[in-house]
Amino acid sequence: MREFGLDVPVGRIHGLRWGEPGQPRVLALHGWLDNAASFVPLAPRLHGIDLVAPDLPGHGRSAHQPRGTDYSFAGAVHHVLDIADALGWERFSLLGHSMGAGMSSLVAAGAPDRIERLVAIEALGALPETVERTVERLRKAVAATRALPSKRLRVFPQLEPAIRARMQANGLGEASARLLVERGVSEVEGGFAWNSDPRLTLPTMVRMTAEQIDALVTGIECPTRVIYATPPQPYLPEPDRSRRAGLLPDGELILVPGGHHLHMEDPAAVATAIGDFLSAP
Repeated sequence: MREFGLDVPVGRIHGLRWGEPGQPRVLALHGWLDNAASFVPLAPRLHGIDLVAPDLPGHGRSAHQPRGTDYSFAGAVHHVLDIADALGWERFSLLGHSMGAGMSSLVAAGAPDRIERLVAIEALGALPETVERTVERLRKAVAATRALPSKRLRVFPQLEPAIRARMQANGLGEASARLLVERGVSEVEGGFAWNSDPRLTLPTMVRMTAEQIDALVTGIECPTRVIYATPPQPYLPEPDRSRRAGLLPDGELILVPGGHHLHMEDPAAVATAIGDFLSAP
């Protein structure tokens, strides 16, 4: 495992890298408010690939988006492609968890000439919204955005309270939470504060409808392996999550016992589910 840094249009991107150049190229995209350390338990178990896990913009040690802009899935497509361009990668595969799997889905559908294979863990496409809630969602997002500058950044006097907070929020074990927290905070006056951009906590202004997400998934042309935790999470209910995976033109679905961060909590099982999929020619 080694650190890397890249300059892209949004700013400096930091992250972690495993494997060697010349092996099949895989970009690993972490979940919401996580960082590159999300893949530390899993990466050593994936052999024969050049695995690059960036801290996505606004996360971990990477640059935040400029003031006056907001984070969106549509914009994330270009962030991912900018990182690949900075690596000199024309074609590559994607390994995504949660938000990172949703981003990977958009990149695979939107730039099919760039993506060789996709492994999507605990997400496929995006979270849908009903047409009826469009205005309600927009108004809440606008109000929250306008109110954000008045909120104070939380400071933890020591690392342990931050670790406990991540354990409680995500049902993580102590070791997994510590990995994310140690990469996700910085020392400030009075203790430690999250590195992540507070704008990431704002509601999404506009979401796709379920029909749009179905169309998106149908447009993913590359071989795809979807890995879901079982039992399903409340925001990924059955039978819809399995039905959506069935829309993939060249896809398969694997269920692994565990929780949302199963790639951290049970990396051996997830590595077995991935197998040699990412290193296949």
